[in-house]
Amino acid sequence: MFIQTEATPNPATLKFLPGKVVMEKGTADFRSTEEAQASPLAARLFAIPGVTGVYFGYDFVTVSKEAQEWQHLKPAILGSIMEHFMSGQPVMGGSASMAEVTDEEGEFFEAGDETIVATIKELLESRVRPAVAQDGGDITFKGFREGTVYLNMKGACAGCPSSTATLKHGVQNLLKHFVPEVQAVEAI
Repeated sequence: MFIQTEATPNPATLKFLPGKVVMEKGTADFRSTEEAQASPLAARLFAIPGVTGVYFGYDFVTVSKEAQEWQHLKPAILGSIMEHFMSGQPVMGGSASMAEVTDEEGEFFEAGDETIVATIKELLESRVRPAVAQDGGDITFKGFREGTVYLNMKGACAGCPSSTATLKHGVQNLLKHFVPEVQAVEAI
């Protein structure tokens, strides 16, 4: 089994491509050892000292770390991912539903804004999320209130130094262009 790695814009996060489907549907984001118990693979990765976050996309795993260098962590992460896929265990355990992210979980917007929200979601789905997934992350809609779109940054995007630029110069400009009611974009 050959696992490719890719750098992400976030220096504390690395993208691992096992050459297999990781999450058939949806995504999963783990930020603690406790959350990782829903996934045998995430639990295995959190057992490596220095791992602070694990995110699963369709065909990739992103891993976030503390301050140490990747050269010390990368071999252990590669070994853990390889061992997991070679073992035949599922990526998500029986309690997977609590870790899987659904796009409509906890959303908020005013009654009457359904058309605006649908347009925002379509733009995010078709233009933003595919580009962000290339960098090992995800951006999901959380809400729209008084002209401000609230987004949730996950995976490599969470805590990324360039995420503010991505939001303000990329996503905000795109949404303002296509949806005149949008005045600003904020991360939650």
